[in-house]
Amino acid sequence: MGKTLRNGLLSGVKTTWLLGKIIFPITLIVTLLQYTPILPWVMEAISPVMRIFGLSGDASIPLVLGNFLNLYAAIGAILSLDLSVKEVFILAVMLSFSHNLFIESSVAARVGVKLPVILAVRLGLACVSAIIINLVWHGGSGIAQYGMAPPLQADPDGWGQIFMLGLEKAGYGIFQLALIVMPLMLAIQVLKDLKWLDAFSRWMAPVTRLLGMKENTSMTLASGLLFGLALGSAVMIQAVREDGVSSRDVTLAMIFLVACHAVVEDTVIFMPLGITGWPLLALFLIRLITAILLTLAVSSLWKPAELVQRKEAKLS
Repeated sequence: MGKTLRNGLLSGVKTTWLLGKIIFPITLIVTLLQYTPILPWVMEAISPVMRIFGLSGDASIPLVLGNFLNLYAAIGAILSLDLSVKEVFILAVMLSFSHNLFIESSVAARVGVKLPVILAVRLGLACVSAIIINLVWHGGSGIAQYGMAPPLQADPDGWGQIFMLGLEKAGYGIFQLALIVMPLMLAIQVLKDLKWLDAFSRWMAPVTRLLGMKENTSMTLASGLLFGLALGSAVMIQAVREDGVSSRDVTLAMIFLVACHAVVEDTVIFMPLGITGWPLLALFLIRLITAILLTLAVSSLWKPAELVQRKEAKLS
């Protein structure tokens, strides 16, 4: 057991360091950008195209903040605006597909999936889903009634405080990451050594096979669904090293997770906006069904290498 704990902790430290080198600088840079004219310029630039998604120009504020920063920043911005029920729901769906774009996409790309693919999937799903909802749903014109608002924070005074705030957020982000990654890697090492991970993979085999992947991607999918894209990537990094996960399965798993990850946190986080009951369930189902259909479509078009080789051997 001592060797298991040592290997698990070592794996956790290595993974935290690997992801921290991405998360820390991006968090610091984006925090600094928040207090420059860049974000307001981006908001002003995209305001004219908001009508395509059924949104007003003001909706560009939470959309930009959500993609540059995180869902909490986006929700804080939504709570300060008078938006219709339909606009709030469209924003919730868009942001569930595309948020914290720089950090999560960069971490996912570290697995080996090309960054343009990840960005195209996330932004594409956000845009297409908004357009479809806008065309299909003709109601929701009333003003949204929000549940609760987060406490307001005082703006930092001067670039010194802004820089310290960036360091604080970046450091806290690494701390939060370590709190999850360390026990997760330790638990995975214990499961491996006790052979429970093999049993879990067999249990998940029908699901992974349905999505066109091999059984060794099951832990990645479960971790990403529960803990988020970054944590799913952390598990996948280890799986690629130790379990020989193919590049095809890596890509399929990431495509699934960029569409549907952290389904608990990223769904219930919208409750302060008044999205509860059926709308909340609809938000969850939209993400899950989209992830399944998109993964199945890519899987059917991208056949495994061994299957292609067998077909070529038969033809020859």
